[in-house]
Amino acid sequence: MSNYLERAEELIPAEVRMISGCRDEQTSADVSNVASFSLPDPAGSAGGACTSAMLKVLYANHKAPQKDLSFQEVLMKMRGILSQGRYTQIPQLSSSRPLDIHQSFNIVPANFTGTRRAVMIGINYTGQQGQLSGCHNDVKNMIEFIKDIHGFEDENITILMDDGAHTEPTYKNILAAYHELVSSAKAGDAIFCHYSGHGGKVRDDDGDEADGYDETLVPVDFNAAGQIRDDDIFSALIGPMPAGVTLTSVMDCCHSGTVLDLPYVFKADGEQNQMAPPPDFDFSKLAAMFQAYMVQQGANGQGGIDPNDAIAIVAKECCNIL
Repeated sequence: MSNYLERAEELIPAEVRMISGCRDEQTSADVSNVASFSLPDPAGSAGGACTSAMLKVLYANHKAPQKDLSFQEVLMKMRGILSQGRYTQIPQLSSSRPLDIHQSFNIVPANFTGTRRAVMIGINYTGQQGQLSGCHNDVKNMIEFIKDIHGFEDENITILMDDGAHTEPTYKNILAAYHELVSSAKAGDAIFCHYSGHGGKVRDDDGDEADGYDETLVPVDFNAAGQIRDDDIFSALIGPMPAGVTLTSVMDCCHSGTVLDLPYVFKADGEQNQMAPPPDFDFSKLAAMFQAYMVQQGANGQGGIDPNDAIAIVAKECCNIL
């Protein structure tokens, strides 16, 4: 197990946690009316079930805190709310470290010393087949929450929405926002990323997925540019995020359970009582993405490593001798 943790720390330097709206094989609901979620000042009637359930839990606890909710309690309460609404999706928490799910839930950790930064993405696919109605509202509701409750400031919040008023959430712009977030991040920072939109699955083309599919985010221009694979997200956001940063991500989309490829998982299915490594987690996939990223950085003159060194890292990883 110590070798497992060492590999996680080397390939994912930052502390990353993700709350996903469902497991990989599940779909995530877009709710036409969020009145039942009792948000304090909802941006509109529609919204994502995951985002709305999470906000309902956290606002209720903030309003009448009997005690700090743990990560496990937040996820299980989310599942309870979803179940009452007859939503079958099961929220999932994954992380880059063996997070104690019984510790108090936080977005900004107690040892915070840096800057709060956020990237918020909401895509309604207006005028396209598969149009959604609540993703812009999800972003607005979540921004209000992180500002009012967690002290995030407008100048450090990047917003991408297909509403004509913000940066378009295209393939290129989403990855550019993630790259910019990484380049500005420093140890001690607390970073929050939120995505509300379509999620997908596409046939894995490099053999690194146990189920044969890459999980994806679906940008507004997916018909022309394609979908953003989990490999792309890792290379742009997760792998290069500096050590000492705490990154919390909420993915309110279908098939999102492993979209960040994190090595520790807790499923709010009532069966798990602690976070555990998935039995089929493959570090060689992360190592291959690490190699590709570092070689590209070297090619761009941005502090990458020699391709032979990167290949050696992958070879050691695949042989399990890191």
